[in-house]
Amino acid sequence: MKRLVFPLCLLLLVLVAPLQADVRLPKVIGSHMVVQQGQPATIWGWADPGETVVVEMGTSRGETKADDGGKWSVKIDPPAAGGPYEIHVVGSNTLKLTDVLVGEVWVCSGQSNMQWSVNRALNPQAEIQAAEFPHIRLFTVARNPAKEPVDDCVGKGQGGWVDCNPQTVAGFSAVGYFFGRKLHQDLDVPVGLVNTSWGGTICEAWTSHSKLESDQDFAPILERSANFKPGNPNQGAALYNGMIHPLVPLSMRGAIWYQGESNVARAQQYAKLFPAMITDWRERWGQGDFPFLFVQLAPFRYNGKDPQECAELWEAQRKTLSLPNTGMAVTTDIGNIKDIHPKNKQEVGRRLALWALALAHDKQLVHSGPLYHEQKVEGNQIRVSFQHTGGGLVAKGDGGLTHFEIAGADEQFVKATATIDGDTVVVRSESVAKPVAVRFAWTDTAEPNLFNAEGLPASPFRTDDFKMVTDGRR
Repeated sequence: MKRLVFPLCLLLLVLVAPLQADVRLPKVIGSHMVVQQGQPATIWGWADPGETVVVEMGTSRGETKADDGGKWSVKIDPPAAGGPYEIHVVGSNTLKLTDVLVGEVWVCSGQSNMQWSVNRALNPQAEIQAAEFPHIRLFTVARNPAKEPVDDCVGKGQGGWVDCNPQTVAGFSAVGYFFGRKLHQDLDVPVGLVNTSWGGTICEAWTSHSKLESDQDFAPILERSANFKPGNPNQGAALYNGMIHPLVPLSMRGAIWYQGESNVARAQQYAKLFPAMITDWRERWGQGDFPFLFVQLAPFRYNGKDPQECAELWEAQRKTLSLPNTGMAVTTDIGNIKDIHPKNKQEVGRRLALWALALAHDKQLVHSGPLYHEQKVEGNQIRVSFQHTGGGLVAKGDGGLTHFEIAGADEQFVKATATIDGDTVVVRSESVAKPVAVRFAWTDTAEPNLFNAEGLPASPFRTDDFKMVTDGRR
């Protein structure tokens, strides 16, 4: 009888074992990853409903039970910046994550200028050969437009975290890499970069369905997206569902964003849509008003479009700075009006990093070019004041300031003479006796020469509220 009991027990174990699912993790949680320093790290995954899951990292330990749907999540306090460390996840099985670092984690998103790879930036071979940064880690989200929010990153070629070296960096986001490299060098901590971008995509695709539903002005977007088309990224919420939602609630410092070209024709709407998307991400992540840094589009001749459309998009981006903890890298001096993909991604990444150092790390440095503050009409001239003048306003080149226009009550803008006076610019024209408004760099090919002494360019702006050319486009 005893001889029969042991084989029967083994048989029961074999029959029962397949019914118990292994504990598993999302793709973005894995070996070689970077865990955000200085805040609780969220580790999450799936198991059998009710199963106890224990997560350990260094001396920190968290325990929880999977909910009725099998999902679980714990928070642990990561050790000091550096590493490598291990993370152990124990349930019905044990997962061991190795070569885990602790440092700064940033999400890099947008369209083609964020997707644009290191091997297509300036001096690609030299940059690739010099990319020996084992403490910079890269994770690229596979393209996946989805009808409903998905729990994990899926798609062709979806991989895991890799360390930065000449064999891995070539295809990675150039803006993301150069941004991360600057942070790594200045802060001397590991940096993790999550690239979730797709060329030619619209802002609303990266915004959740519920956020789009929250504002009647976005109703046309939802109407256009009512019948989901598999494989098409340019549908409301499609990329939020497939390429942002799977990352939540990854613990991170903030996000960088380079997008807007595909929304130029609807610039007025973008002034509302873009801040809504930022707010949406912050609400979803539940990490407060994390730094959200974006690139103001470079000059480019948008054929078939009114030259003011891009200027209005620039304004929408500039006004988004009214949201807390946002920053904007101006690129009017490093574009190519004949190429929508300017190659100097090194300087774009550096300018974004200046904002990150200032906002996220309280570094006392000039991190922005001049931003329009206010105007004062003084008889036949208008005095314009700025924020972020740094060491002073300067006109680059041998001539005077360029790309200033002025108008009277007739709303007809004419070329103006502009003169630097301390931290202000005085604008006038002999043909406008009673001026009411100023515009600066108000055309899509504008490459103006107003900078601060630190070499950061002024953002295009207008002081008026006249009707926009993109008014009413939805």
